[in-house]
Amino acid sequence: MTTERGFLGVTPPISTAESTEREKEVTATLMEELRRQNTFESMEEARLSVSFGEAGDAKVAFDFRRETVLGRVAAAVKKFVYEVSLSRGLSEAAANAAGGKIFTFGSYRLGVHGPGSDIDTLCVVPKHVSREDFFQTFEPMLRELEDATEVSGVPEAYVPIIKTKISGIPLDFLMARLALSSIPDDLSLKDDNLLRNLDERCVRSLGGSRVNDEILRLVPHVEVYRDSLRCIKLWAQRRAIYSNVNGFLGGVAWAILVARICQLYPNATAGAIVSRFFIIMYQWSWPQPVLLKQIEEGPLQVRVWNPKLYPADRSHRMPIITPAYPAMCSTHNVTASTQMIVTEEFKKGADIVDKVIVGTASWSELFQKHDFFHKYRYYLQVIASTATADTQIKWAGTVESRIRQLVMKLEYVDSLILAHPFIKGFDQVSHCITEEEVRQVAQGQISDVIAKRTKADIEGLDGASTVHSTTFYIGLLIEPKPLGAVGPRRLDISYPTTEFTKLVKMWEKYDEDTMGIVVRNIKRSCNLMRQVIPSDLTHFTSSALPDYVFDEGERQPKQALKRPKTGKGSGKSSNTSPDMPNKKRRSETTQDSENGIPGLSFSSTTLHGETNGLYAPINRAVNEIKTPQLPLGENAAVATGAQ
Repeated sequence: MTTERGFLGVTPPISTAESTEREKEVTATLMEELRRQNTFESMEEARLSVSFGEAGDAKVAFDFRRETVLGRVAAAVKKFVYEVSLSRGLSEAAANAAGGKIFTFGSYRLGVHGPGSDIDTLCVVPKHVSREDFFQTFEPMLRELEDATEVSGVPEAYVPIIKTKISGIPLDFLMARLALSSIPDDLSLKDDNLLRNLDERCVRSLGGSRVNDEILRLVPHVEVYRDSLRCIKLWAQRRAIYSNVNGFLGGVAWAILVARICQLYPNATAGAIVSRFFIIMYQWSWPQPVLLKQIEEGPLQVRVWNPKLYPADRSHRMPIITPAYPAMCSTHNVTASTQMIVTEEFKKGADIVDKVIVGTASWSELFQKHDFFHKYRYYLQVIASTATADTQIKWAGTVESRIRQLVMKLEYVDSLILAHPFIKGFDQVSHCITEEEVRQVAQGQISDVIAKRTKADIEGLDGASTVHSTTFYIGLLIEPKPLGAVGPRRLDISYPTTEFTKLVKMWEKYDEDTMGIVVRNIKRSCNLMRQVIPSDLTHFTSSALPDYVFDEGERQPKQALKRPKTGKGSGKSSNTSPDMPNKKRRSETTQDSENGIPGLSFSSTTLHGETNGLYAPINRAVNEIKTPQLPLGENAAVATGAQ
């Protein structure tokens, strides 16, 4: 579709020309590579099916199991509304008529889901069903559903959510309560008036489905858009920059960026769209916002993104604005560090695709795995631990949602160029037979003996317990030492880690007796560490990155380390803080036994003859890549209306 002005978007297209023969050829090879990369669901299992009351463009090929699961979920939502209606005193007939409906959104709704993708699902309920009912009634109902596992609600999240797996398919549930007495089966969410009298959380929950509908309406060719987005999603995931919660770009933001390039090149093939994507995004004049249409002011008393009016909106570093009313910034989590990292990846991506087009590289090079765990010399580990699986899911989710705050505080530390959060945590279940082992696991020090022990091995043993832990990583890029400077330097990150620890412990469900939070520095190489880490801090430092962060064969063999002296009655491990908590209490690592807050000052001195850290050579390599440019006659300034 086009607007009255004859084009989609806030500016005219950069080019309306069709793609060249070469661009059509590389599009064909791109689609072959995407299939090799297993980004499509198998044709044997997929089939066309009606969507759940959504627009025709939403009809996509999807797995029969997914359709079956969504049918069960739709029935469960109606049952949930029915039971709550009866509890509110409604008659049997009124309870049956109250309805309830699900809408999908995210990659599934956009038609770019692949094997193992989750299904983002919005549950729309009538006005007499509360958010408390959603977590107190619907969440237990999900637990009782056949083949439902890993059910976990996070009611205090920015957008309250219930996560689960049903028949092995991951689903994320949001809820929106409309100001209606019943929810008809033919309900459409397009009407802005549905937002009347809703709280902000319901407006945000409705946003996902409404935004996806608008995106599909605002692109010139849906199939070209889907193929292009499928490529960019895979690239962002492989490069570990696909995560809204950690300060990178989430699914909505990537979807909007690709849609904008499609608007600027309405007749281009997917290969050409991907090529222009990297060039234009690298050259984009942030904080100039990315818009798919002009921001609309509505009659409702809801906040619309407006940097002229709201100081918080002016602080957004890479504003990518949702097209559905009310317009919101999908990238408010982006920090100075993550913006720097994403921009570097745009440049590297542009260079690879340019080589693909001229025939000196293949698409597979674009999808090479990230090098996060080889990139830096210093890392922070953030370890969240509890005693039960259900509690751990919520506790780890809470800690992860605060990692961005730690990154932002680290960015103010002198001599620290950036703090690079990894996009996911690493979960482990450890079966311990002593209090000392519990302490070690809570600190992230899981020996091979503990790692190999099974639940059966500890059954019937007095004092044995299971510890669930999730470890998050932040890479630290430190400024090179000034020329002529001698002696070690200190990088004091006590204040950021102190504030972070306080922040996570402010969670209303935090229990200091059963939940642990540990922050510690770690060095990529154990041999280097002994030469640069002060001896008084070695008990806070692991010898090296653990094996579980690497794929098989990815890591060079490491030298055997001496086994720490342990034994009955030893009381303390050589690498454990003397005032670590007892078996039940898993609190934070501490350098100051009085306040129990981590103090992680450590030396950033490099070895003789080396640059500072492992990132500097990589940065030089990126700097040597020529600045990407659009083909002759195409002007990126058109995209922002700046010409």
